[in-house]
Amino acid sequence: MSDRRPKVWVSQPLFDDIVGRLDEYFEVDANREVVDHTPDRIAAALRDADGALITLNEPIGAAEVADASRLRVLSTVAVGYNNLDLPAVSRAGILVTNTPDVLTETTADLGFTLMMAAARRITEAEQWLRAGNWQGWSFSTLLGADIHGSTLGILGMGRIGQGIARRAGGFGMRVLYHNRSRLPEAVEREYRAEYVGFDELLAQSDHLLLVLPYSAQSHHIIDAAALAKMKPNATLSNVARGGLIDENALADALAGGRLAAAGLDVFEGEPAINPRLLALHNVVLTPHIGSGSLATRRAMVSLAVDNLIAALGFGPDAGRPPTPVNADALQR
Repeated sequence: MSDRRPKVWVSQPLFDDIVGRLDEYFEVDANREVVDHTPDRIAAALRDADGALITLNEPIGAAEVADASRLRVLSTVAVGYNNLDLPAVSRAGILVTNTPDVLTETTADLGFTLMMAAARRITEAEQWLRAGNWQGWSFSTLLGADIHGSTLGILGMGRIGQGIARRAGGFGMRVLYHNRSRLPEAVEREYRAEYVGFDELLAQSDHLLLVLPYSAQSHHIIDAAALAKMKPNATLSNVARGGLIDENALADALAGGRLAAAGLDVFEGEPAINPRLLALHNVVLTPHIGSGSLATRRAMVSLAVDNLIAALGFGPDAGRPPTPVNADALQR
């Protein structure tokens, strides 16, 4: 019987004290610096690995796992996994795990923050002040939109969407939502949320927040046609995935006065940002920090480590990783 310790690859530097728990069970190949891995580098790292702790920065599909005959689990430190070709990985019998729940409240915080900053023109006001333009008080300087008493539209009423709806209650907002499927009546009552069709959500929202998963079906769900249905004094905020929005159509709407403001934490080509968005004053931009509190990021890494240990048959949950994505791969 072989006494070989399973080998795991850690794609990016995370928290040493948490990732260090892997040393008890595995031979660990961990990157100590942030790396923009090429497909060849990912394939080479996975070739001899039994498991991997990865981030959204690593796109992995059939080519990257083609020679990874020992690979049993990809534990991603994220909720979304659109960087993975899930069908291809599943066909190879590789389990994928993610880190839901632990980042719900922190991401909901940022979604609400972006909405408020866009509505009250916070980025624009700070830039204007720093540029030395504030020479005296004026009654009409940088007038924005109210949050309290307004209508909040939530596109994607999952955990994070519900967290945002809960925050809206404290501001006396009317909450509308659209989802692939309607929530149970009891849940709607809990969040004082009203289900409406997609077009109605666009037309009635004073502030629209995107928190739906990204897929081929939701790609550019907010395009020129959708933006044309929104109020010209509305705001749009996105803490989900950049590909949900046609960024050129958004830039047209913001520049042309057909949308008041936007708040974006995610971008289609990130870390590259559409230069048209960078040139606009009425958009709040943050670098994909939705889950970016110290406590939450530590909780995400801890859950990802738990998943990896359990999926490879070790620890108190051996064989039962807490949050599998494609559990059917366990049977292959």
